[in-house]
Amino acid sequence: ALSSAASDVYKRQVLGICYSTLVWAQSVEQIKADRSTYLWGEGKGNTLKKADSEALSDLINQITTTIESDFTLLQEEKSESEYKETVKSVIRTYSNATLTNTERIVIENEPDARVFRYMKRSEIDKIFKARKNKILEYLANAETAEEHLQIADALRYYYWSQTLLRSHPEGATIRYRDKDGEERLAATWIPLKINTLFSHLNITVSRVVPEGNFQTVELTILYNQQPVRNFDYTYWDGRDWSNIVSAKDGRGIAELPALADATHLRVKGEYIFDGEATVDAELKDVINRLDVVPFRSCYIEAYPTQQTSMVGQETVVTGSEEQSQPQAERVASFFKSVSDSERYLPVVKKVEKAIRERNYEGLQSCFTPEGYSMFNRLIRYGRARIVGTPDYRLVKCDDGIFCRSLPLSFHFENNNRTFVEDVVFDFSKDAKIQGLSFGLSQAALADIVSKTGWSERSRMILIRFLENYKTAYALKRLDYIESIFAEDALIIVGTVLKKQTVTERQVTINRPYIRFTRQTKEQYIKRLRSTFASNEFINLRFADNVIRKSADKGEIYGVQIRQDYFSSNYGDSGYLFLMVDLNNPDKPIIHVRAWQPEKDPDFGLIDLPSFTF
Repeated sequence: ALSSAASDVYKRQVLGICYSTLVWAQSVEQIKADRSTYLWGEGKGNTLKKADSEALSDLINQITTTIESDFTLLQEEKSESEYKETVKSVIRTYSNATLTNTERIVIENEPDARVFRYMKRSEIDKIFKARKNKILEYLANAETAEEHLQIADALRYYYWSQTLLRSHPEGATIRYRDKDGEERLAATWIPLKINTLFSHLNITVSRVVPEGNFQTVELTILYNQQPVRNFDYTYWDGRDWSNIVSAKDGRGIAELPALADATHLRVKGEYIFDGEATVDAELKDVINRLDVVPFRSCYIEAYPTQQTSMVGQETVVTGSEEQSQPQAERVASFFKSVSDSERYLPVVKKVEKAIRERNYEGLQSCFTPEGYSMFNRLIRYGRARIVGTPDYRLVKCDDGIFCRSLPLSFHFENNNRTFVEDVVFDFSKDAKIQGLSFGLSQAALADIVSKTGWSERSRMILIRFLENYKTAYALKRLDYIESIFAEDALIIVGTVLKKQTVTERQVTINRPYIRFTRQTKEQYIKRLRSTFASNEFINLRFADNVIRKSADKGEIYGVQIRQDYFSSNYGDSGYLFLMVDLNNPDKPIIHVRAWQPEKDPDFGLIDLPSFTF
């Protein structure tokens, strides 16, 4: 039995619940009755989650009925019987993000849950605004990538924008202002740009190297007669299409059976990039729900430029002219060769010979213990093959000697991707290899080399740091990564949302509209350890360097980079920012690491002026 006081409390609670339910019931009935103002859905289930899912599904059906006639791009693709279901499926791609912001009323709680979802008809346009903004941003990214000869990135962003355009009710009328200020109808302009990109590509067979039961075909890949910064492709090996190959600085490879005709190769340019789309749940959902748009222009025939002749057991292309490479010339003039090359080149050539023959016996004497450990990791990183004929250049930086570079391709048994990287050798004073790194692209190097207002030493130190940073992730050098992050490093992942100033360990973010997730160094390293353990490989690709130097703190840099991240079970693209202290080049210290999946419409990108220290 309840005491008198407890009984009064109980009665008030019951009456409160009944009153609240009555108010909501009145509200729900009023919304249902006003169909000219509201769209709504109702769901039941033994849990709130299930009931809410049903309510959203019911709401989606109403939205679909209201706007299905607007999806004119899909009408052109689908038969009348397929069209309505396709539109309903496309509308569901919005439910993960935008539709969860509709109003929700819990009519009854678990275990007999009832949920009511509703929105004003006038709010429908807002559902699609964010997707339109993303379409326009992807188009801007595509134009920038094309301008920088990042053809893989340009194709990816053009196709992704086209995919999202097909999922937008205003897709047939959305216009985009291009970099020349011309207004373009996106629905017709995007396919034109994709076809134009493919038509301006020229792929030639530059060399064929027999290796037992197969042969390695080396390719030269140009866009408007200039080496591409990146380009992803597959090729026909006589039985099937190959895994994806990521070309770099105009160099690509193919591996064919020994009896195949290696002087004629059919190449298929990658443009869908559905693996990389996992970074954006909405985009991935749309790609999975819509049919792929075929582009016949993606098939490119690769031949020798003129005539081939046999040299020993190797087929080489003759009569081809060297392409003008102003970036390469600028970089080459910066990396001045040292005079005592006879101490170092024999060591590098011995390593080259060992890789070609896959015989590493007696090679340990060429390395310091740490260098040999890195070399073993490099060989295990992927099935390494030498691409082309290395053009070695020995370069001095402070007291160190570096050899640039040995081009290698890496293939992974359990993944569908092949990478091309330039391996740079770091020599000790006694002419032993003490470190290895993956070189930056020619364009990335040229970006840094062009900073003529900085000393030659500063530029060289910065190049060394970025190459070591990139390689540390590929070779899973967790100890090195841990050593270069300051104990109080600020590690940020996120975007910008609302105005606030946050001070964290003596670093103040003074930009407005920042929303981010902060991690400690310990949390970041713990997560990275798990990532390394669960991936066969990791590869970072840098583009669009924007580097600023502190005006009064010596060798402190803000490095802003467009980063493509590939691993055996995940891929993404975004903007990486590092604030790094290189005053002691042998002990770089990262104070801030920030990553954004895309530019914020109000804020842009996190950069050096975002911080005071």
